Amino acid sequence: MFRPKVPTMPQPTGLTTPPAVVEPTTITPDTPAPPPAPATPARPAVQVTPGTVLTLVGGGTAVVLVVGAVLVSMLLAVALTAASVAVCALTVRSFIARR
Repeated sequence: MFRPKVPTMPQPTGLTTPPAVVEPTTITPDTPAPPPAPATPARPAVQVTPGTVLTLVGGGTAVVLVVGAVLVSMLLAVALTAASVAVCALTVRSFIARR
């Protein structure tokens, strides 16, 4: 029941055909190269004004504050969970010790 059954490969029957003969193609060196692609126009440079700098700094500060608040709240959740598990372990241990 647990032994694998290996299939047997059937032997090919009939005549087999030889592989087709591939003839090399000739290359003509006088073929002209395609014309180069037109150059893309340069993009205009980004102008940095004091307003955009202030916006970027404010946005970066907001992102850092939000990410920091999320990380601190996750750390607090882990600490509270660890403390509650420790209190439960001490309670169970004291119940077992009284028996």
